[in-house]
Amino acid sequence: MKKVIVACGSGVATSQTVASKVMRLLKEQGHDIKVEVVDLKSVDSHMKDSAAYIAITKIDKTYPIPVINGIAFLTGIGMDAELQKIINACK
Repeated sequence: MKKVIVACGSGVATSQTVASKVMRLLKEQGHDIKVEVVDLKSVDSHMKDSAAYIAITKIDKTYPIPVINGIAFLTGIGMDAELQKIINACK
């Protein structure tokens, strides 16, 4: 099963909300993708076994996997496009 990670500053509030929404949307579309919440400090350690990174904060760093705009899942603006990026990254 492919895995994507979601991170906000603490890994307990905003990222949980986004992860729940992403999991629900993926399940509704029939995708079996694991969504895991992590804190910002541990993002690098999850890169090797993750297909995408859903970022809630501004990213100034480059990562070897696609970085998804997590704010889209909070606002609904551009959410479908970001969801498709997750699905594509997990193919």
